[in-house]
Amino acid sequence: MLIVGLILAAAAAAFHVFIFALESLRWTEPETRKIFGVASEADAVTMKQLAFNQGFYNLFLALTTLLGIALFISGLAAIGLTLVFAGTGMMLAAALVLILSDRSKARAAIMQGCLPLLAVIVTAIGVAIS
Repeated sequence: MLIVGLILAAAAAAFHVFIFALESLRWTEPETRKIFGVASEADAVTMKQLAFNQGFYNLFLALTTLLGIALFISGLAAIGLTLVFAGTGMMLAAALVLILSDRSKARAAIMQGCLPLLAVIVTAIGVAIS
């Protein structure tokens, strides 16, 4: 069960790396603007610095989670699991903030928060039964 939780955490991290790429590297591209509902290239340019910064938040959450997985695999279980729970917990918290601040962003919040939620639950169960 613990391994399944870590696989879910890795999938959540991969999704957040994807979000990083969209927000920090591809923000003004038409496909990215469509995903985020940005009406025009001019709007995207205006928002570019904010999106760039936000993308790095997503990257750092992913890296925290991936480092935790690596440390767990290398035998440092307590430190690794702490980082996995910190990374996925913050991903989940960010999804909750998104949906609570704007109900029209429910789909995005579910996409952002589903894998972290599953990772937290399954990893916690895995820890409890091991």
